[in-house]
Parts: sequence; structure tokens; C-alpha cells
Amino acid sequence: MSALTQDLTLLVEGTQNPLLVFIGIVLSSFILEDAAAVLSALAVAGGHASIPVALGSLFVGIAAGDMGLFAVGRFAARHPWAQRWVATDRAKGMQEWLNTRLIAAVISVRFLPGARLPTYTACGFLGMPFIRFALAVIVATLIWTSLLFSFALGAGNVIMTHFGPWRWPAGIAMAIAFLGASQYIARRQARRISGKDSPK
Repeated sequence: MSALTQDLTLLVEGTQNPLLVFIGIVLSSFILEDAAAVLSALAVAGGHASIPVALGSLFVGIAAGDMGLFAVGRFAARHPWAQRWVATDRAKGMQEWLNTRLIAAVISVRFLPGARLPTYTACGFLGMPFIRFALAVIVATLIWTSLLFSFALGAGNVIMTHFGPWRWPAGIAMAIAFLGASQYIARRQARRISGKDSPK
């Protein structure tokens, strides 16, 4: 867990200002989504934010991060070395594969830890339609954010009730546990789907 995330946690704990809470949660979502979910849930459980503010902040941060990955890919594709690679038969095959499965791929990857960065960046790099990509991101993020926030809020209420002065260290520990679990799932899923339904 980075020092910046801990600073953002203290910022949210020390304010009742919805704008500052919004900024803290959005920024933390750019660092680690699991940490952002825990931060937003603890902010609600501790009375520092309402559910609409916390959940909305989490949604905005995660969706903006996803679209940012697309933008990075689109920007990288403008460089001469990248344009030469995009012109290859393999890249064209990947473009066709993604184009026919774009919405399904974007939504399913949202629930597959570790696959979001390469997939969403590739969508931008290979010139997928931004509107279709953005709509899929919005749908996937609404579902994912609601599930993640609900789970974190339940755990956050327990932490706030039973951990007293140790509530924020416990929240950070929970975020680390989330991250470890997601990485474990990502490795298992990567081995399971390796070589299946991939572009030729």
C-alpha cells in the first residue's frame, strides 16, 4: 500500500467536505481499485461520506481509469514504430477478433483481475470504436463498482464497529488482502484461459 493512499485515507477521515471526499476516492482509485473500494466504504461507515458520494466517486474514478488506458493505447498507436506493427497480419487478426467481441470482452475483463490493463490498452492501440468501448466500460463499471462497494461496505461496518482506533490500519490490511486475492485469481484464470479463444 503506497504512502499516497494512506495520505488520502487520512484526508477522507479528517473531512466532511463531499468534494474532498470525492477527490480522495477518485485519486485512490487510480492507484488501486481495491484500496479505493475500502476507502470509500470506510468513509461511509465512519460517517465521513454518504453512499451516493462514495459510490459515485468510486464509479467515476474506476471508469476514468479504464478510459485512460484506452487513451494510452490510442496515443501509443500514433508513433511510427507502432504504426508499422499495427499493419502486420497478426495485428489485423487481433483487430478483427476484438471488433467482433468488443463489448463482451470489455465487460468480462472488468471481472478478471490482471487482464484489464493489457486488454483496454490494446483496444485503444488497435483502433476500436471509442463510443462502443465507453458504453461497455460504463455498464461493466456500474456492475463491478456496486458489487465491490457493497462487499467493502459490509466489511467496513464491521471494522468501524469492532476495531476502534485500529480501524484505518485494519482497512488498509483489508485492501491488501483484496489485492492479494485478486492477483491469485488472476494467475489462476490466466492459466485456465491460456490459448483458448485467442486471435490467430
